[in-house]
Amino acid sequence: MIDLYTAPTPNGHKASVTLEELELPYEAHFVNIGAGEQNQDWYLEINPNGRIPTIVDRDADNLAVFDSGAIMVYLAEKTGRLLPASGPGRARTLSWLAFQLGHIGPMMGQANVFYRYFPEKIQPVIDRYQNESRRLFEVLDRRLGQSEWLADEFSIADIANWCWVRTYKWSGVSRDGLEHLDRWLGAMKQRPACRRGVEVPFTLPNLTAAENKEAAEEFRKSAQKIIKR
Repeated sequence: MIDLYTAPTPNGHKASVTLEELELPYEAHFVNIGAGEQNQDWYLEINPNGRIPTIVDRDADNLAVFDSGAIMVYLAEKTGRLLPASGPGRARTLSWLAFQLGHIGPMMGQANVFYRYFPEKIQPVIDRYQNESRRLFEVLDRRLGQSEWLADEFSIADIANWCWVRTYKWSGVSRDGLEHLDRWLGAMKQRPACRRGVEVPFTLPNLTAAENKEAAEEFRKSAQKIIKR
């Protein structure tokens, strides 16, 4: 059994979707990052960086693994699935996983900060992160025009990138004209495990929908508290 400490964010969903795809038994525990729970001593004992997600593998002497990328690799290697053990397939998968960790996540994350959360709207900064995110979407689109999945076979690389790219509206990034990316997004959404994983630890409403303005504002205020810490 695995304990998953998480919140409904793209990085949190990377862990829960991976667990669902691998059909591993786990128990999800909500970490209220808006209230600063991630900085409490009990949590820092398992994740010194004070971020989500973190897993504790009860079957491996309560081993704690933190950082979403490390968690995904650990779980894939634990089961022998979604990450080839060696060779070109492993290299491709790790390359596209690193693409998300080093590029998609940071750029979309900063777009969120300055487009949604930062009290002062600095348009050149917003443009910088949204335009770079769009460029990265185009990189994905070109690759997905060559292959059904990012690393040829469905893998943790697809999960990692999808959990961020699917939130493009919140980041204010256009995906217009990216037909291969659209095809891939649709294929990911059709996977039952992916749909279950993004409902962990609970389902968020569509924050970009007009009818959910109040929920979006509440989410924005909670995120503002986090970036001020």
